[in-house]
Amino acid sequence: MAVALTVSLSSCKDFLDKETDTRVTLTNVEQLRLLLGTSYMRANYANICEIGTDNLIDENSPSDAGVRYNLNSYTRNDDEGFAWEDIRAESGSDSPSEVWEEAYHAIAGANAVLEEVAEMEAAGNTSDELKAVKGEALVIRAYHHWLLANVFCMPWRGEQLSQSYPGIPYITAPETKVQVSYQRGTLTETYSKIERDLLEGLPLINDSYYEVPKYHFNKAAANAFAARFYLYKREYEKVVQYADAAFGGAGVDPAPYMSKLWSNASLRYLSDFGRYYCNTQDQSNFMVLATYSTWWRHFRGYRYLPGREAKRATIQGPGPTWANCHYSSQATGEKFSMHPCFLNCSFTPGSQEYGAYFGANVAEQFEYTDKIAGIGYCHIVRREFYGEETLLCRAEAKLFLGDVDGCLADLKVWDEARRHYTATDDRMTEFTKASIVNFYTTAAEKYARNLSRKADLGERYQDSLYYGIAKPIAIDEVCPSDKYHVTADILPILQCIQHFRRIETVHTGLRWFDIKRFGLSLDHYIGRYDKVTLEKLDLRYALQIPNEIIAAGLEDNNRYHEKKPKESDPAASTSVQPYYGK
Repeated sequence: MAVALTVSLSSCKDFLDKETDTRVTLTNVEQLRLLLGTSYMRANYANICEIGTDNLIDENSPSDAGVRYNLNSYTRNDDEGFAWEDIRAESGSDSPSEVWEEAYHAIAGANAVLEEVAEMEAAGNTSDELKAVKGEALVIRAYHHWLLANVFCMPWRGEQLSQSYPGIPYITAPETKVQVSYQRGTLTETYSKIERDLLEGLPLINDSYYEVPKYHFNKAAANAFAARFYLYKREYEKVVQYADAAFGGAGVDPAPYMSKLWSNASLRYLSDFGRYYCNTQDQSNFMVLATYSTWWRHFRGYRYLPGREAKRATIQGPGPTWANCHYSSQATGEKFSMHPCFLNCSFTPGSQEYGAYFGANVAEQFEYTDKIAGIGYCHIVRREFYGEETLLCRAEAKLFLGDVDGCLADLKVWDEARRHYTATDDRMTEFTKASIVNFYTTAAEKYARNLSRKADLGERYQDSLYYGIAKPIAIDEVCPSDKYHVTADILPILQCIQHFRRIETVHTGLRWFDIKRFGLSLDHYIGRYDKVTLEKLDLRYALQIPNEIIAAGLEDNNRYHEKKPKESDPAASTSVQPYYGK
């Protein structure tokens, strides 16, 4: 017994002598650099943002192409998001909970690195590699807070007005306690901290320390982020400054930074297009992020699809230089105008009877964990920052700065890139200021005329120039400025920019951010009779923060105290006409 007791106590002592904390201790710059590789969110915000936009319609709402009231939604979250309700039904992939958790997970990684960087700097380490690590960590922290703010907060409205809106908790240190009480602060405070981190980190970025720069905030990506950040703040001089830097400097031709997808005739399948879109060798891609997402599967014959007026205002609709490019669908008999570049790189979700049409940028890349069993993980790789979007940021900034010629030159680069296609239609017209003004002035007039037409809703979408391409823009009300205003002479060009951005960012969720900052109003028709309306500066612009975060004590978003009641027609009412969108 004595021997056994001695052995037992010895074993117990050995066990107690071991370190119980199994976390890795960061001791050198290489470890910090490797940790940053995991400090990018793996959630895809496309679903929760895109579902609330005008890029999708409810296929269960009536149309003159036939009615179907039995299509299921992919998830209950889609039903809630499309109606601009709090998205609370599910907390898995493509949910607000997943976006919130993954963004703060990335921030936690950046904070862990920055804490060690501070200790190494205090110990006298002034190496360029350590500075590069610090720069990336700061930009990572800035970006993920910016993303959270744009999803879960109201749009930026300037220093004064933004003080009346809640921000999001800005975390600058690793958590060391089990339960911490956080405060949201104001949106002004959130943006101030984002800007501080961005401006401190950006000059420290050094691409030479990356094995694959486009998986990280390299110089081009960080400058593209800065350009987008200042575009949303309406600080246009800085937009041009950082967009120029993303392209390699002022005066550099941005044409090589446009995707070559449109001139690639070798691509055949959706997965091929998806891999091409996110190719790290493509000069147009500044930064790509791999996410866990089933977003593409929502388009495969479910309820909310890019159909009817939604597709006509994006990838299967008219534009200033391609309105004369007419086509027809053999399956449905529909006639429409479409840019010829989309002919072979857009797809229908199985049966064409739904009339939906989606782009290849939403392609899924499936990772098999067991090919025999057919199981694994669904991935969608996002082009988080890329040439076309940055170019359109710069074009908008130049327009407000009074450089109309420079703005039009940038827009023409975007237009010309899509003409580099083997089947370019010779019916396309020249890109000129006159073509821009004529197309979007007409589209806006027809939009206003159709809005005033109360009776015959059956004709509402008959005009090929309607489709909501030129909705009223209220950016001056959303973010008032003493220096910049939307005037009648630049409005058609601004409409062109928002239309090009809508086409360029379709399926990615960025349209939701544009809806908020432009102050657009939307109608969603739900089922047979219901219509819900989102007004400019609607409190529902801010998505509700996740249930579990509210339960932990964080202030929720007040989204409904000004909400208007939903229009409905439960057979008894005769005042509401059925909706017949085409």
